[in-house]
Amino acid sequence: METKRTVAVLGTGIMGAAMARNLLRAGHEVRVWNRDRAKTGPLVDAGALAAGSPADAVAGADVVLTMLFDAAAVTDVIRQAAPGVRRGTAWVQSTTVGVDDAAPLADLAGEVGLDLVEAPVSGTRAPAEAGTLLVIAAGPDTVRERVAPVLDAIGARTLWTGQDPAAASATRLKLVVNSWVLAASNAAGEVVALAQVLDVDPGQFFELLDGGVLDLPFLRAKADLILEDRLEPASFAVDTSLKDAHLILAAARDHGLRLDGAEASAARLERAAAQGRGTEDLAAAYFASTGEGTEPT
Repeated sequence: METKRTVAVLGTGIMGAAMARNLLRAGHEVRVWNRDRAKTGPLVDAGALAAGSPADAVAGADVVLTMLFDAAAVTDVIRQAAPGVRRGTAWVQSTTVGVDDAAPLADLAGEVGLDLVEAPVSGTRAPAEAGTLLVIAAGPDTVRERVAPVLDAIGARTLWTGQDPAAASATRLKLVVNSWVLAASNAAGEVVALAQVLDVDPGQFFELLDGGVLDLPFLRAKADLILEDRLEPASFAVDTSLKDAHLILAAARDHGLRLDGAEASAARLERAAAQGRGTEDLAAAYFASTGEGTEPT
């Protein structure tokens, strides 16, 4: 069976651009669209075709892949794409959205004529660039085979969580995963800040943890970004992390659950964003402890 696809990638930010590159490397024909057209230039140099509009991008495509900021952006862009959609085209929706967004997006897919696969991904810039994202997917068996070559190009593994993308099974798991990401990153910033004010060498902290059950690669990675002042380019930006934090809190509230840690993480990200750090890595929440203008030592 032919495994090469014509893929329209709508949204070429940090994640979308990396996914498009891996689709090109896998031999797929890739069309790209982004509101800021300058972001498609490097992809054109790599072999992609830049489209002037979402409708132009999806015309004749086998698969449409969306990697945008939020559900509102996805809805807007798919409505713009609608005139170019060929009914029955597969739609891989990888933007992280809220639980309550899944059903409206499924309705939109039916209205436009797209066969929806809910497919948020776990991973940040580095795994996206390496094609080793973990894809969390939900969709009917009839569509899975069609999108498999695309998912295989962007990820190391796909975990199927259900048949019905309107049920939000993939989104729910993604929000649980991101709640852990936010908690761990927040902890990294706080432990570095605390070590510094107590005149403790952070290196000694990590030496103490070395090889033990408390030693986490993610903790080390985020602490290194802070200590080495490498917060840009972001792997997972403050603004995007804050959006996801609010989605997590909304889902918890809808089920009568209070998440104090997630509330604190959101508050810290709010402070970092207010300091003008929205485009920096979420590790920049470190500055919510130290205050604006304090540099890591």
